[in-house]
Amino acid sequence: MFSSGGESTPREVAIQLLARREYSRAELVRKLQQKSFENDDITACLDVLAEQALQSDSRFAESFVRSRIARGQGVIRIKGELRQRGIDQETLAAALAAVEEREDVDWFELARETLARRYTSLGESPKERAKRERFLASRGFNFEQIRYALTCLSDSFSQ
Repeated sequence: MFSSGGESTPREVAIQLLARREYSRAELVRKLQQKSFENDDITACLDVLAEQALQSDSRFAESFVRSRIARGQGVIRIKGELRQRGIDQETLAAALAAVEEREDVDWFELARETLARRYTSLGESPKERAKRERFLASRGFNFEQIRYALTCLSDSFSQ
C-alpha cells in the first residue's frame, strides 16, 4: 500500500477507503477492525480524520440520502439504512432536511415516478395492485405516498 514496511496504518487504510466514497465513522470502525487494528488506534485515527474534515458523518449522510433518492427510495428505507450505518438520529434528521430543502424533494412525486418506471398499469387484479403496493413499501414509501402513486398511475391509465 503506502508504507514502506508492508504494514499499513489505520490512517492509510481509512484514507484509501475515503478516497473512493464517503463512509460513516461506524463503517470505518468496522473496516479497520477487520484489518485487526487496535480499538484505541482506530478511535485516535478517526478522531484526527474528523478534526481534519476528511471524515464527516453529516457529509456521509447527505451524500447517502442524495444517492438513495436518485435510486427512487423513500424516507423510511433511507432512515433505516442510515441507522444501520451508525448515523445518529440528529445527524440523520439534519441530513434529510438539508437534502430535502436543497434538492426540493417531493416524496409523493418520487413515489409516483418510482412506480411509473417499474409499472405502466395499475394491474387487472387486486393481487397485481397489491404487488405494486409492496414494491413501493419495500422502497420505503409510506401509505399516503403509495396511495398517491397508485392514484396517479390509475388516472394516467384511465385517460
